[in-house]
Amino acid sequence: MSEIFDELRAALWSVWHRRWIAIATAWGVCLLGWLVIAMIPNSYESKARVYVDVQDVLSKQLGIAGDGKEEIMRVRQTLSSAKNLEKVITATRLGEGITERGALDTAIAELEKKVKVTSEQDNLFEITAQIGRSDLSDAENAVLARDVVQKLLDILREEHVIGNRTGISTAIGDLDRQLDERKLELEQAEQRRLAFEAQYPDLIGGSATLSSKVQQARAELRDVDANLAAAQSALAAISSQLATTPRTLAGGRDATGPRAALQQAQTQLAELRARGLTDNHPDVISTKRQVAILTQQAAAAGDDAGGTPNPAHSSLIAIRSERQASVEALQARRAALQSNFAALMASQASEPTVAAEANRISRDYDVLRQNYEKLLQDREALRTRGQVEDKASQFRFDVIQQPGVPQKPAAPNRPLLLFGVLIVGFGAGAAAAYGLSQVKSSFATAQKLERAFDLPVIGSISLTVSDDARVIERKRLKQFAGACTGLVAMFVVLVAIEIIAVGTIA
Repeated sequence: MSEIFDELRAALWSVWHRRWIAIATAWGVCLLGWLVIAMIPNSYESKARVYVDVQDVLSKQLGIAGDGKEEIMRVRQTLSSAKNLEKVITATRLGEGITERGALDTAIAELEKKVKVTSEQDNLFEITAQIGRSDLSDAENAVLARDVVQKLLDILREEHVIGNRTGISTAIGDLDRQLDERKLELEQAEQRRLAFEAQYPDLIGGSATLSSKVQQARAELRDVDANLAAAQSALAAISSQLATTPRTLAGGRDATGPRAALQQAQTQLAELRARGLTDNHPDVISTKRQVAILTQQAAAAGDDAGGTPNPAHSSLIAIRSERQASVEALQARRAALQSNFAALMASQASEPTVAAEANRISRDYDVLRQNYEKLLQDREALRTRGQVEDKASQFRFDVIQQPGVPQKPAAPNRPLLLFGVLIVGFGAGAAAAYGLSQVKSSFATAQKLERAFDLPVIGSISLTVSDDARVIERKRLKQFAGACTGLVAMFVVLVAIEIIAVGTIA
């Protein structure tokens, strides 16, 4: 511990012994450092705070609202991009004198270090720009800092408010061009389909449609066969009934004779058959036997007197004509269905390649039509979104702090730098004095001399100073103190000037 104390005492004595070298070095370092600090231009910082409102009820109801947090993050990350900074440079004084791309890239890189976009909250962020160019005055740097932030705000409005509408208009234009192309393709596909259907009418809609047509024709043919059988059965029944119905009714005085009874029995038999009773029914058999007996009696009686027309006979003739026409119509319908069915079966069996082509044409047409309808729906949705955002933007940007012209520089901190240079100056002076003492072969204490030569020191002689020498020494001490005080006073003056100059922009 004593050795350390001796070393420290020896170092202090060495510095004090060469104090004029130390103070001269301190003056030189301080003057040089303060000159360098004076040449550093002031940097002025301007800032703006932006609030983003992502609560848009109308957009959410229409299903066109996005994720607000992601949008804010994208804004914060892209606002200070190279593309936007290039716009800032070209629109402000930062772009003066820049004609080459390399110089522009360098300016963009420098500005990127001076512009910051930070998030204070989820939907609140701050834009800061710090400008300090040596070729501009303090007032010009302050105004330029404000202009940079203002231009960034303008870019924010253009790209994320007006830009949304421009993007929608561009998207609608792209969709219109795609719709025109799809419409042309759809018309061409429709022409191909119509030409194919004109050539092969049985294959309209492809092989699947052909199979359904075959099944439909087969079912219709079965229905017509059943209806034809029923109509033929009804025609046979009415023909049988008509055969047993007399054309005329008996007249004259004997209204109760055999012929009148015969006609009554025949009418009764016709009614039974009209009810659907067969010849094996007991009532029909009994009535037929009665008709036979009455026929013989009427023939034996010779009752041939003229009679009146039988209305039942005339009605049955009309019914038979109607049923005959129905049978003929069903027969014609059956013949047409058989011909169509035969043609469909022939097409299905003999033309598989044509059926495949029909499938392909029908499929292509359906795909093109679906794509066209989908693009049409997308365009209408975008138009609706554009109309909504004309009145209420999905994201509203509110500037809650406008960028202003700063009145005080943000950097450098000159008082702190001046004080740092003062400390460095004193330290450099002490180091210079101590270093010089190490070069010269002198020893501050007897112990240091003994350690250097490893020989015992018998004694040391104290320095005897005369009165004249003391007067001179005191005078030199005053001069040294004045030099130190002058250096400190210069520091104080420089700090005072800096504090006074901070509030004024020339």
